[in-house]
Amino acid sequence: MKFAVIKERKSPPDRRVVLTPQSCQNLLNQYPKAQIVVESSDIRAFSNDEYSKLKIKVTNDVSAADVMIGVKEVPIEALIPNKSYFFFSHTIKKQPYNRDLLRAILEKNITLYDHETLVDKTHQRLIGFGYYAGVVGAYNGMRALGLKEHTFKLPKATTLTGRQELNTELDKISLSNIKIVLTGTGRVGQGAKEILDHLKIKKVSVEDFLNTNFTEAVYVQLDVLDYCERIDGKHLGKLDFFQHPEAYRSTFERFTAVADMFVAGHFYGKGAPAFFTRDQAKAASFNLKVVADISCDIDGPVACTIRPSTIENPIYGYDPQSETEVDYRNSNAIAVMAVDNLPCELPKDASEGFGAAFVKDIIPAFFNGDKLGILERSRMTKNGQLTPAFSYLQAYLDGNE
Repeated sequence: MKFAVIKERKSPPDRRVVLTPQSCQNLLNQYPKAQIVVESSDIRAFSNDEYSKLKIKVTNDVSAADVMIGVKEVPIEALIPNKSYFFFSHTIKKQPYNRDLLRAILEKNITLYDHETLVDKTHQRLIGFGYYAGVVGAYNGMRALGLKEHTFKLPKATTLTGRQELNTELDKISLSNIKIVLTGTGRVGQGAKEILDHLKIKKVSVEDFLNTNFTEAVYVQLDVLDYCERIDGKHLGKLDFFQHPEAYRSTFERFTAVADMFVAGHFYGKGAPAFFTRDQAKAASFNLKVVADISCDIDGPVACTIRPSTIENPIYGYDPQSETEVDYRNSNAIAVMAVDNLPCELPKDASEGFGAAFVKDIIPAFFNGDKLGILERSRMTKNGQLTPAFSYLQAYLDGNE
């Protein structure tokens, strides 16, 4: 089996990579029959020389490989027919801007494995960049807070060499007795929590967060049933929420009345109630000054997230009264950080974590007959057709959705 680490060609450029030099070496050590080639790239976070020094072949032509491994969408003109590909295709939610990409994949008889579809038998994601989205998102939120309140200045994460330097910068700041609400308990939430814990911000209970005045900075980490309740008042558990989100309403307003900062690291499912609406943000009791929206659902559950921001310009202001974008430094503005490609700001760290997981959890399937069904579950296309699990995309492909 011959694997190729392909060059990222999407613009703006993404410096991340699925298989780092060390991941490639680990793969070859574990599977001596495997072969790896790396497509030459001048934008990757790891240089061509770093691969070459480990005796991993770097070349301009990877067409002899069987499996092409990338991060972002591959431009249609760069797709090689009759190959297997791994990348984030951004098609599984019927994204209209990538319809032609999926059509081309079928036309070129490509077998597609989307990183988002790599799941275990309980359909839990096996790999992802979510942890580093949480790390960078929480850091960026702190940076926005310092700039908004004129209390401290943190450098952009993208200017730092990695996680260690990021932590060093955090060690230089001090916080007032602010209250921070963090949503999400998955990979994103865990990454964000580590930043808050590194700052030695005290974690408190929901009851204390809502009812106690503190002399130090505190945070509360919420799961879905902490900020949602069934409309009929029944208590049926978390699974019921995921199965019947329309039966719930938000109770998040009680947190926006006391919190200064909201770090949104949740997964938002279709039909679930909004955290807060534009009308609720107008209320005199609404207290949020900074929102670090890692989830970045535009015009969705977080009313002030009206557009994604960029790594270059990560913060904008939202005026609740006029419902318009303003300078985030305005006294009546909510400072919003809504960068939608946060892991790109720490490309080396993010790639190392992703690569280790890919070698550990995905690569074995190519050598053990896919005994855990990982490839079978994640395979979106085969022999020029959608696989049964992804047949729901046919109407989207036909232009009927």
